[in-house]
Amino acid sequence: MNFRRLNLLVSLPLWLALLLLAAGVPAHEGDDHSAEQPEATGRVLGQISFPTSTRSAEAQDAFIQGMLLLHLFEYPFARDEFLKAQAIDPGFAMAYWGEAMTFNHPIWDRQNLDGGRRALLKLGPTPEQRITSTSAPREQGFLAAIELLYGGGTKAQRDVAYMRAMEQLAARYPDDHEVQLFYALSLFGVQAGVRDTATYMMCTALAQDVFSENPQHPGAAHYLIHGVDDPVHAVLGLRAARALAVMAPDAGHSQHMTSHIFTAVGMWDDVVTANEAAVKVQNGMRRERGMSARHWGHYNYWLLYGYLQQGRFAKALGLLKAAYDEAQAGGDSPEDRLNLDPDRSLVGSVVQMWARYVIETRGWDSEVANWSFNTGNAFDPGLTILFVRAMQAANSGDALKVEQHLAGFQAMKTELAAMISGQEEQSPTDMLYLDRLVVLEREIQAALENARGDKLAAVSLAREASALEGEMPFSFGPPFVDLPSAEYLGELLLDTQKYSEAADAFETQLERSRQKANALQGLARAQSAMGREAEARYTREKLDRIRAAADESDKRSG
Repeated sequence: MNFRRLNLLVSLPLWLALLLLAAGVPAHEGDDHSAEQPEATGRVLGQISFPTSTRSAEAQDAFIQGMLLLHLFEYPFARDEFLKAQAIDPGFAMAYWGEAMTFNHPIWDRQNLDGGRRALLKLGPTPEQRITSTSAPREQGFLAAIELLYGGGTKAQRDVAYMRAMEQLAARYPDDHEVQLFYALSLFGVQAGVRDTATYMMCTALAQDVFSENPQHPGAAHYLIHGVDDPVHAVLGLRAARALAVMAPDAGHSQHMTSHIFTAVGMWDDVVTANEAAVKVQNGMRRERGMSARHWGHYNYWLLYGYLQQGRFAKALGLLKAAYDEAQAGGDSPEDRLNLDPDRSLVGSVVQMWARYVIETRGWDSEVANWSFNTGNAFDPGLTILFVRAMQAANSGDALKVEQHLAGFQAMKTELAAMISGQEEQSPTDMLYLDRLVVLEREIQAALENARGDKLAAVSLAREASALEGEMPFSFGPPFVDLPSAEYLGELLLDTQKYSEAADAFETQLERSRQKANALQGLARAQSAMGREAEARYTREKLDRIRAAADESDKRSG
């Protein structure tokens, strides 16, 4: 599928066209009085130069700190800095632009339209007054573009209009790092979080140019990583990942982002180290806002996945139990519920972690698998639980229960699809999520046939699931399909003694998720069953090296 929306027809208002087509001046404009203050004090977050027209060095320092945090997607903390800049210099136009930008999360396909508009209204009552509140042409260009981002039309139309405005601004200021990076981010926004290789490579090239000129720019390293965080291209992001971890040690998201690359290439020790650091920094930043530390959420989920790939099951279980205890206590804060972090909710996050643990360990009959959750009417955790319950029942051979869970899954999927189709705008991420549910549904159907004893039908359905997943755009991180379909197909083929086909299925899974432990184990079994012992030994050695490195980590940590 291709969710590119570049062909939408969105006309630019006359005042915007005049501003963007006006004769440009160099990025370091004569009326920018802060060019001598390119860096801010405070957290160590990298280094950028973003001269503005404020005459206050203090306000500029706060603005730079906000920009660094904005580039690292630490949105609530960035907002604090932009508000500080506004308080110091109430006429500082770019401080209001910065605050408004914190409400747009393009790679997550999320935007708080009202929040962005409220921030801009503080600068002036109309777009024309806001844009002319500064005399600096480059700043006017940024302000004109954001008016489109929070203007009229659907989100898709606004994303395209904003991207086109940033494209024109980028053409006017080809050497301006900030303009180029926000243009790259606008391209990501048009894709709404769904990978299109051509567009992502364009974003990567823009970020790489800036990163080459300023290896300390957190936005350049960050966006470069997002452009290549898939198994085919991830090696191109290793340098940026290593650099980002060092340049911005005081942001949880910068530490976590490195693991986008490490996960894509199967560097599990680095995945764990990165997310342990991210969790530590995040919890420190949460304490600054009077919030408690937590064991759930985006970084903890990736950490759990890393532990499981390393074979550190006790460590994974300890983290999961702590998260489950927090869910039972209802420990999410009002700020968490505002979705200021990339975590939808406490319960939804813990269900995601629980499903990952049960699936990766294949602990269908374990005590953990029988944990209960109060998910209310939330679709995502409800569907995930139904999927796990269906696979549990299939593992025990209870076809009747599988049928019941399948019926519940299909009913909820149908309800969700109807709700999405009834919306004014169907986002690409919503549509991709529905595709994912079709794959999961096929897997449950395969499990049902297997429980009934029809292994050929089970293999056929699992093969269909794998083919469907193979047609989907790659989604970064731990497997988007909870039970990776090629891996599941390989296991069913092993059961039917079709070892060559099983090996092919596991090889496919290893192309989709490099160095994945269960796929390596399955491949070694298939190779051994075919008498290809040298290949099986080589495959097992890969897994042994992962386990050995994890054992060393445990010894060092005491």
